[in-house]
This record gives sequence, structure tokens and C-alpha cells, in this order.
Amino acid sequence: MTLDQITALVRTIPDHPKPGILFRDVTTLLLHAEGFAAAIDQLAASVDDRPDLVAGMEARGFVVATALALKLGAGLLLIRKDGKLPGATIAEDYALEYGTDRLTMHVDACAPGARVLLADDLIATGGTALAAARLVRRAGAVVTGARFLIDLPDLGGAARLEADGVATSSLLRFPGH
Repeated sequence: MTLDQITALVRTIPDHPKPGILFRDVTTLLLHAEGFAAAIDQLAASVDDRPDLVAGMEARGFVVATALALKLGAGLLLIRKDGKLPGATIAEDYALEYGTDRLTMHVDACAPGARVLLADDLIATGGTALAAARLVRRAGAVVTGARFLIDLPDLGGAARLEADGVATSSLLRFPGH
């Protein structure tokens, strides 16, 4: 399946969640077995060295990270919103457009020195991915890179990750917000 065919499987919803926003909805890609498999195959092909873990950020990132971890033969690290994990956690706050949010992971989720690849459905401003990278580094692990189905380059998230030393690659790019 070509990139154009995969791109055609992503639905654009205008004015969601607010006027002027073009929401890039990956759920339509996830519904298409061949398209989703091709997208994960192509993301996996962009990874040079197999990581120990693929970290997925809640919630659609869990889907992408799980499929990518299986394809790469790596474990899966779940990075969740605050209050969702049952064991001892470490947390990282990050800025939202209006306020802050918090990501957490279990303190024993990854060993010091583990090689961790971040994965999510989409990168916009990069706040979530940067917070996830800080969490992984605080645990003593190494962030080897980040993979996304979609990049919204006009919002600068991939550039922010790159500036933080995280090599970033996305399968698809869409202009705008």
C-alpha cells in the first residue's frame, strides 16, 4: 500500500475541537486492516536499531506502540495520565494550551540503560512526547527516537523533539493545525 493510499484513510474533521482546527482522525486508518498493517510496517522499517521497549502515550498511542512493539520484537511501556496506574509511579507535568496535564509511568517500568522508542498516533506541539521523553530519562533509560503516524509540522512538535535530542520520524505530514 502506498503512502497516498494510507493518507487517504485518514479522515479530516473541520472545526474540531474548536473552529479553525482541522482534526486528523486516525481511527479511520485503524479500521482498515491492510492500511494499518502497512503503516506499522513502514514505521518499523524506519527504525535502525531494535529498542528494548516501545513507549506509547495514552490513549491512541497505545495502539500504535503496541503494534510497533510487536513488529520490532520489543516490550511495551505504557505512559498514562495521572491516577491510572496502580503501582508506584513517577510523574511529569507538561503544558497544555490552557493549563497543565501530567503523565505517569511505573517506577520499575524500564531499567536504567534500557533503549526506549516513543510512539504515538500524532505529533502536534510535542508537549506530550517531550514529557514522555523526560519520564523515560528520569528512569535512567535512553530515548532512542520517536515515531508517529502523523506529523503536523506547522505546530512545531517534531522540531521541538529534535531540539531535545530525540530523532523523530513520521509516516504522514499534514499542513495546518
